[in-house]
Amino acid sequence: MAIKVLVIDDSALMRKVLTEIINNGDGLEVVGSAADAASADALIRRLEPDVVTLDVEMPGENGLVFLERLMRERPLPVLMISGHTERGSDNAFKALELGAVDIVCKPRFSLRGLKPQSEEICEKIRAAFLARLNQKKRLELNSRSAGVVAAPTLPAAGLESGVLREKLVLVGASTGGTEAIKDFLTTLPADMPGILIVQHMPEMFTGSFARRLDGLCKLHVKEAESGERVQPGNVYLAPGHSHLAVKRSGGSYFCELLKTEPVNRHRPSVDVLFHSAARQVGANGLGVILTGMGKDGAQGMLAMRQAGCWNIGQDQASCVVYGMPREAWMIGAVDEQAPLAEIAQRVVNRLRLPSRKSV
Repeated sequence: MAIKVLVIDDSALMRKVLTEIINNGDGLEVVGSAADAASADALIRRLEPDVVTLDVEMPGENGLVFLERLMRERPLPVLMISGHTERGSDNAFKALELGAVDIVCKPRFSLRGLKPQSEEICEKIRAAFLARLNQKKRLELNSRSAGVVAAPTLPAAGLESGVLREKLVLVGASTGGTEAIKDFLTTLPADMPGILIVQHMPEMFTGSFARRLDGLCKLHVKEAESGERVQPGNVYLAPGHSHLAVKRSGGSYFCELLKTEPVNRHRPSVDVLFHSAARQVGANGLGVILTGMGKDGAQGMLAMRQAGCWNIGQDQASCVVYGMPREAWMIGAVDEQAPLAEIAQRVVNRLRLPSRKSV
């Protein structure tokens, strides 16, 4: 049976484009479309869609207000469709905090046509559908944390300078990852080795995401730049236009950005980062794989473990979509799994150990 999708957008042209994209996707069917919140309410009650796509900015009751009410009254997996603007990007992250599963840019025509955007939209709708089972639990967690001070930062790790210079933490995530990464980073103390992160995210969102995290964390968070030295206490987020890899030279680590072809249909790809860590970092690496659909990162994490890295995966109960961590676990790439709330502490504890061999 096809996944039933309701499209909500004030633009008739965008509703038409999205409907065509979704109806051409395998196993997907648009059962209705609405131009405003009032119409959407009636269609949701009558059609009982599996997934809703929602415009971030709409006249009248805008997408954020509608989303907050929907999650309170009738929780459904929601994919936010964001405009190509800075304001749209900021509002999209607010939507994720309110319970939306993921965000995607509004499709627009290019020389390559709509195919690349179409595949991304359809994939994210399928991921949102898979997240349905976790929706109620996730919203309950969000509601308990809304308006409340975040979990306290862990006390200073007290790591030796050699550990701060030699170790690296490598993180990969996809669907649900923006909130998971935020929870992970905001718990960590400032005295940490360099952290490199790949989150599957369109180019227009990564800069805003890095700035948002930087304002919440003890660590300094920024978009990675090619050739920059990795420093302790800093977090480097892969920009949405390039793969992020790590390179070692002269006793230091450096970020490397690559505009090579997508890997596992993604650029940036978690596998690219993890494979580079296996080659360049070896046993000084700590791998973290968080919520996400698909298998990106699994093979790279296996290579990391074979090179002596210690790896942790988010457990099924705390994932929005238990895809990437499951794939890594199934092939033996993960040393242990843990709830999201415990991963930061376990990473800090592992950094305090002299080496993997001493465990």
